[in-house]
Amino acid sequence: MPSAESEKPEVTGPKFNPLSAEEARVILKKGTEAPFVGEYTNTTDPGTYVCRRCNAPLYRSDSKFVSDCGWPSFDDEIAGAVKRMMDSDGSRTEILCKNCDGHLGHVFVGEQLTAKDTRHCVNSLSMKFYPKGSDLPAVIK
Repeated sequence: MPSAESEKPEVTGPKFNPLSAEEARVILKKGTEAPFVGEYTNTTDPGTYVCRRCNAPLYRSDSKFVSDCGWPSFDDEIAGAVKRMMDSDGSRTEILCKNCDGHLGHVFVGEQLTAKDTRHCVNSLSMKFYPKGSDLPAVIK
């Protein structure tokens, strides 16, 4: 069981949402949450996924698909929301929130899992889900 210390929000700067220690490990330190335990891995409700750090909309539920990889998977991002860069190990492509540079996960191409042939493998801890019809929070620039 996590200690009370690990549940304290981590200060990530005056302008972004506070993050728990685990969220900061993933979003700021480019960590990965364990497979098959993320809050949104099996979510199928219609809605929008936003960046947990800055509230920028990232993905729509109609781009989410079941990949059985253990993390939420999307075959497309909201236009202009995600940037790609070579991972530090040089073998994978990291995806980051274009607004705040928060680590989201990795993108894979060529697996033939969807017609778009792309899989954004995203940490649930990097996102918040807002059901269809809900007001989205203001983006923190």
